[in-house]
Amino acid sequence: QVQLVESGGGLVQAGGSLRLSCAASGRTFSDYVMGWFRQAPGKEREFVAAIRWSSGSTYYADSVKGRFTISRDNAKKTVTLQMNSLKPEDTAVYYCAIRISYYSSGSLYYANDYDYWGQGTQVTVSS
Repeated sequence: QVQLVESGGGLVQAGGSLRLSCAASGRTFSDYVMGWFRQAPGKEREFVAAIRWSSGSTYYADSVKGRFTISRDNAKKTVTLQMNSLKPEDTAVYYCAIRISYYSSGSLYYANDYDYWGQGTQVTVSS
């Protein structure tokens, strides 16, 4: 099993910044992907960003490109999402997830193709 614990959510004014972290523990995999998704009230869970652990390759939703940065700490098995220039439409519960293989079927952009999830952390951006 894998456990994921997110931290760092909160309330911020538009234009501000927040930093989310996700610590992973339990089983390890050789070529996995860690991703961030978010879900606003009444909306489906949507892809935000992902990182391929072996290579460090990063992937972003168009809506966050240039504002959010995903990074990893191999030693701590932690992934971080630095969110800058936040907008009210970024308000959502943010979830960390693991896709156990980069080569798994489906796509790293789809929530259904991830295998383990954290409990989520609330991010609220006021206007």
